[in-house]
Amino acid sequence: MTNKRIQYYAVFSLIFLLTFGCTSNQQAETAEEEETEEQMMARALEIHDRVLTVDTHADTPLRMIEPGFDMAERHDPNETGSKVDYPRMKEGGLDAIFFATFVAQDIRDDEGNSRAKALCLQMIDSVIASTEKNSDVVGLALDPEDAYELEKEGKRAIYIGIENGYPIGSDVSNVELYYNKGIRYITLVHSSNNDIADSATDDDGPEHGGISELGAEVVKEMNRLGIMVDVSHGNDSVFYDAISLSKAPIIASHSNARSVTDHKRNMSDEMLKLMAENGGVVQLTMLSSYLRVAPANPERDSAVAVLRDARKPAGEMTQEDREAYRAAMEEIDEKYPVKPANVGHVVDHIDHIVKVAGIDHVGIGCDFDGGGGIDGIFDASEVMNITIELVRRGYTEEQIQKIWGGNIMRVFNEVQAVAKQIQTEAAS
Repeated sequence: MTNKRIQYYAVFSLIFLLTFGCTSNQQAETAEEEETEEQMMARALEIHDRVLTVDTHADTPLRMIEPGFDMAERHDPNETGSKVDYPRMKEGGLDAIFFATFVAQDIRDDEGNSRAKALCLQMIDSVIASTEKNSDVVGLALDPEDAYELEKEGKRAIYIGIENGYPIGSDVSNVELYYNKGIRYITLVHSSNNDIADSATDDDGPEHGGISELGAEVVKEMNRLGIMVDVSHGNDSVFYDAISLSKAPIIASHSNARSVTDHKRNMSDEMLKLMAENGGVVQLTMLSSYLRVAPANPERDSAVAVLRDARKPAGEMTQEDREAYRAAMEEIDEKYPVKPANVGHVVDHIDHIVKVAGIDHVGIGCDFDGGGGIDGIFDASEVMNITIELVRRGYTEEQIQKIWGGNIMRVFNEVQAVAKQIQTEAAS
């Protein structure tokens, strides 16, 4: 454990002793006084411990297929870049997480689709193997109630999703294959267009006008099986198509509010209102560029522009090209650092979504190991700071329970209920 972490826990141990070690008379006197910052933080940590906390998006399976990477060990994020492991989930009071098996977009042909499928299955198998190896502290979760049952056992719940529908290829039957392996949501598209849907960030612009005909069949199959439809990374047309096509509520596993931060990956107020009408949920993510407008940094902007101009098109990039690009971006980040967003920015977005869509339609999807990590929520060990800021701003325990896990589990249940209805109707 780092000195910083030791100091952190020492401080909170003192807070708890000071807060709860007083006599009944002292407690009565304190109750009559205004709550101090220390008392508020102690109360927030109690709430955090009581509610089910669910993070809907972490790209950790990419780490899990690395030789020698052990989820049972605590990793230093500053040394390894790793943001999630089982010890840090426990430290942060994170009860459940969706590990997203992410496959970067590549050539869209039979060979490319086969490679994507193989990599996706490798990551799924690595998650399953890890839960089996560490069954004393975690468990593989397939249904909403599994998280609650595992929490009662003192274990962390591990769900699996797919980020980028690319591994489905052109074969819709792969959706059922992934469901049977444990997949419970699929992000339809990522940073480039695929055969299913258009990306919000493809340099060449939209290709299908939203969700393609193949994508519509994929959504239909997801509804039939009980897989949540995730519209994060899709362009606006993908969102509207998904609302129209899906018979079940949809999710955005890691997206923010566009009115707070004007980024095309974020959701407009109109979209937030429709998400509420749909019964879905928007999960807030911890990427600085989605949380606040970055301070002016012209030297960095120039260096990034040069790097991007020299980059090959996504479909032509080899794995070595991607690794070299990431290394170059890391070098730029180190040379021209940008002040990260903080916990206050996260709750600014939560405040806005609650105002526009309501308390029942917002949650948390940090995107750890996929770029997520800000000041105060740098890795899984610090997620309790979200709860502290929510309490500071006056959110009740019932509201915090909805934000942290209640809303996404409600949607998860409704998606499964729709699937059962579809299957019953098909059998009659």
